Amino acid sequence: MTRQGKFRFKSPISNNENSQDWSWSYWLAVPFYPYGKRRTVKSEVIKDTIWTFDQLHGILYTIVPIRMTVVKLKEDGLLIYAPVAPTRECIRMVNEIVKKYGDVKYIILPTSSGLEHKVFVGPFARYFPNAQVFVAPHQWSFPFNLPLSWLGFPQKRTQELPSDVQKAPFAEDFNYTVLDINLGRGSFVEVAMLHKPTRTLLLTDTILSIPEEPPEIVQLDPYALLFHAKENGYDVVTDNKTNRRKGWQRIALFAIYFRPSALETVGLWQALRDAVKAVDKSKKAYFGLFPFRWKDNWQDSFNALRAYGRPFVAPILQTLILPQAPQQVLDWADKIATWDFGRIISCHFDSPIPTTPHEFRNCFAFLEKNSDVSKAFGCTNEPLIEDDFKFIKQLEANLIRRGIATLPKEKV
Repeated sequence: MTRQGKFRFKSPISNNENSQDWSWSYWLAVPFYPYGKRRTVKSEVIKDTIWTFDQLHGILYTIVPIRMTVVKLKEDGLLIYAPVAPTRECIRMVNEIVKKYGDVKYIILPTSSGLEHKVFVGPFARYFPNAQVFVAPHQWSFPFNLPLSWLGFPQKRTQELPSDVQKAPFAEDFNYTVLDINLGRGSFVEVAMLHKPTRTLLLTDTILSIPEEPPEIVQLDPYALLFHAKENGYDVVTDNKTNRRKGWQRIALFAIYFRPSALETVGLWQALRDAVKAVDKSKKAYFGLFPFRWKDNWQDSFNALRAYGRPFVAPILQTLILPQAPQQVLDWADKIATWDFGRIISCHFDSPIPTTPHEFRNCFAFLEKNSDVSKAFGCTNEPLIEDDFKFIKQLEANLIRRGIATLPKEKV
């Protein structure tokens, strides 16, 4: 079973590794891979109406797509949801759309806590001086809570999203609703936006879908895929479709669970002995260090995670964030489930995700006391493997013990 959007036209990709088109000078603000070089893949999701722009984001070669969505408005002009790094390549691709459909009118920051999204908004907005910038409520920064203007947001053009949707200048095209959870030291906020003409729901982090094959943006440089396809520090992996797929599926398990049950850590001395035998001892290869092993059943964990590409709520949100306000989350999900949509574009992993409002709502059944066991962790009859949650559960317990997090509220 596959889950594909109706239109997926890809932009041509340059292979010039020294291209300044990919340069991102402010990477130290959020020092995640790929640091100062960020390539972009543009896809036309709905012809002449919706485009996505994928870049990479991650640590230790555990890299996944981070996505911006561009939507054409009815009366010309564009709305940008969750900007990515405004490299020369990215801005050139956006301007190709601007020339045909009008200037960027609105830029949306749909989160308050996602630094990987927030850091790009100010620099991106400077390329489009006529655009109004709308931000999710309760913005905060760490370690100091600074005004948005100090973080590079254009002061005269930046405002909070109106609580009344009808007061938003793009209300004819969009409906939206805000999930705003007070976590004490900051808020978790997500703005869900429905593009009414195309029945497309835009989300940031709450809903994911995992593709079986590595996304195009990850394959532009397959080094990370082949690194994670290794079995040990001295393994030599051939670059082929099978190994790229293996590397991607293991990356997905890392990114979703941090330490899935199918992963074993290797002792320091064993890791050093393996490193001595490694063919590649370069800095890029972490000097041959590869301090973990995959159990034979790792593929079962991935298959349960993917479940034919069905949508689900990330385990970190299921465990640490959303249980802090279960009724609030369910009310938000109930409202969205009344909307008419047939696909979700999320800011990470696969996109678009063909789905229904009913399927979307079932993703949050883990917050309900009397939910069906089959819906406890996923949205279908194939729940996620509970053992894979162990590390996140341990993390939750440690955070609660140290007073950083609080106990989850009772299910509804």
